[in-house]
Amino acid sequence: MDAPLLLPVLLLLLSASSFATAKLSENYYAKTCPDFLNIMQDVVFEKQRDQQATAAAALRIFFHDCMVTGCDASILIAPMEGKPKVEKDADINEALSGDGFDVIIRAKMELEMKCPGTVSCADIIAVAARTLVKMVGGPYYKVLLGRKDGFVSQASLVEGNLARSNFSMDTMIKMFEAKGYTIEDMVALVGAHTIGFTHCKEFANRIWDYKPGVQTDPTLNPKYAKALRRLCANYTTNPGKAAFNDPFSAGTFDNQYYKNLLNGLGLMTSDTLLAMDHRTRPIVVKFAKSQKAFFAAFTSAMEKTGQIGVKTGKNGEVRDRCDRFNLEE
Repeated sequence: MDAPLLLPVLLLLLSASSFATAKLSENYYAKTCPDFLNIMQDVVFEKQRDQQATAAAALRIFFHDCMVTGCDASILIAPMEGKPKVEKDADINEALSGDGFDVIIRAKMELEMKCPGTVSCADIIAVAARTLVKMVGGPYYKVLLGRKDGFVSQASLVEGNLARSNFSMDTMIKMFEAKGYTIEDMVALVGAHTIGFTHCKEFANRIWDYKPGVQTDPTLNPKYAKALRRLCANYTTNPGKAAFNDPFSAGTFDNQYYKNLLNGLGLMTSDTLLAMDHRTRPIVVKFAKSQKAFFAAFTSAMEKTGQIGVKTGKNGEVRDRCDRFNLEE
C-alpha cells in the first residue's frame, strides 16, 4: 500500500520539503579547521579500501538523512532505552549498512582531535558521500558547508519521505516533487543504485510469489530471475542474503544501471517502473546512452539534496558525538 503523501507539519516548519537558503560556503572551515577536507579524504580512503561497500552505504545515509527533516545528521542518533524511537528505528532504515555509519564516526573522532567542537556531523555526512562517489568513479560535485546538527530525530517522521521498493511511479514522483525535485532529478538520484546491494527480502515477491498463478514478475529478464532465485534460495533463514543492484559493475559509479533497466535487469519494482513509465523512460534512455548526461543530472540533484532543510545558527548545534545530542551527555 502506498504511504501517505501528506508531510507532517513539523517537516514543513523545518523546511525539509524545500531547499534551504541558508548561507553556506565551500570554504566554511578554511580558518577554523583548515585540514578538514584532507582529514576526510584520508579517513574515507582507508575505509573504502578496507570495505568496498562503504561508498554505497555512506551515499544512502546521506540521502536518508536529508529526506527526513533535512540534512541535519538526525539519522545518526542512536536509540536509547526509555526514549522515543529515533529515525534509525524506522523499518526502512534498519538495513542501512554499518560501514556507512563507521566511516562517519571515524571522521568525527579524527576531526574532534584536530578541531574540537568545530565540524558538524551533517557536514561530515555530506563530504563523505561526495568523496566516496568520486572515489568509485562518479562525478565531483559542489558541497556547501556550514550545516548544524539538528535537535530532532523521530521514527514517526520517516514514513512518506523515503521511497519504498513497491511504490507506484505516481507516488514516487509526488514524493520527490514535494521536496522540490524535478522528474529528471528523481531518475538521476535513483541512479545511485549503480553501486551497492539490496537484501533479498526486498524483491523476493518478484521471483517467487508475484501473484496467484504467476511465480515471477514478467517484466524481469528470465535468466536474471533464475539467477536471483539461486542467490536468494535461503534468504528466510539467512536474512543477510543480498544481490548487487548492478550485477555488471557493482563497485563502479557509472551509467550501467540504466542500461540494465532497459534489459529487464531492474532489481526492485520501483527500478523497473522507471524504464516503463512514459514520464521516466525517456530519461532512462538518455542516461543509458550518455554517462555524461547522467553525471550532469546527478551532480545537480545532489547539490540540491545537500541544501534541504539545513539548520544554521541557534537552530542546530555541533555535536560532540554524532550518535547523541549534546544535551544527553
